[in-house]
Amino acid sequence: MVIISRLLQAFALLFTSIQATAATTTGSIPTGSIEGRLLQPDGYPLNITRLTINHGEYSTYTNAVGKFTFHNVGPGVHLLDVHNKYFSFGQVKIQLLEHSMDSPNCIEYVYPGSQKQPIDYPLTLRPHAKYSYFQKRPGISFLFLLKNPMVIIMIMSVGIMYLMPKMMEGMDDEQKEQMKKQMEMQQNITDPSKMLKQLWGDMSGEDGNENSKKVKKEKGRRLKRE
Repeated sequence: MVIISRLLQAFALLFTSIQATAATTTGSIPTGSIEGRLLQPDGYPLNITRLTINHGEYSTYTNAVGKFTFHNVGPGVHLLDVHNKYFSFGQVKIQLLEHSMDSPNCIEYVYPGSQKQPIDYPLTLRPHAKYSYFQKRPGISFLFLLKNPMVIIMIMSVGIMYLMPKMMEGMDDEQKEQMKKQMEMQQNITDPSKMLKQLWGDMSGEDGNENSKKVKKEKGRRLKRE
């Protein structure tokens, strides 16, 4: 029995020493709280919004009046992010020092890579922009119609139809004949059957006779005019 009692006393002393060591260890690293408030652009509180520190190491939500608190945060430099689907908040860098856990140094970045701006503590954060998930439907624009190639071709064809008669009025008969020939040549180029017929006429000599007859008729007309 004496041996058992001594063993129990030894275990009790060992347990108390372990507790004391743990208490001194935890007491050597101070912790603090980070608190603040989220506001909308019009000044109303922004509730039920998630905030994280160090990309999820600490997480919390705002209450009904837009306040938030992170508990048991150790000393060091921490990054605070606000996660909201309507508004875009800047990223806040918070420095907690062991000798001043109640008054951390805070710097805000409107967006990653922008210039830093010192802000007061407790934090009061406002959004810098509002997310836009939809694009406004453009209205009817006549300039947009002019960008369509089919509309441009239609306008050019109407203009040619309007200007061609006026151009024809100032021409003499010979120029009109030349223009008709050019138009016939273009039609022959676009029509394969006419091209084949013309080629067959050249090979048989019929087309040459027709051309000679046309030339004679034109000479006769000129002589009559003279």
